[in-house]
Amino acid sequence: MNHRRLAAALGLILVAGSPAAARPPEREVLAGAPAAGPEARYCLRVEPATGSLIERVLCWTRRQWSDQGVDVDREWAREGVRVIA
Repeated sequence: MNHRRLAAALGLILVAGSPAAARPPEREVLAGAPAAGPEARYCLRVEPATGSLIERVLCWTRRQWSDQGVDVDREWAREGVRVIA
């Protein structure tokens, strides 16, 4: 019985001490949103409605996002989903 506890403890130490466990997964960082035509729609994640846990994605043109005060190039790295040309 003690051998099982020792093996489990050593396994936890090895996993916790590994470099992969110490840092979050890397995400690709883009300088801005992908280039597309003026009618292309940029889909971004937006905060869900109050009381909801369902993720919302809105797809608007650059101009529509700008009218709402959103800089697509700045928000793309965190909230970008896809571009519909």
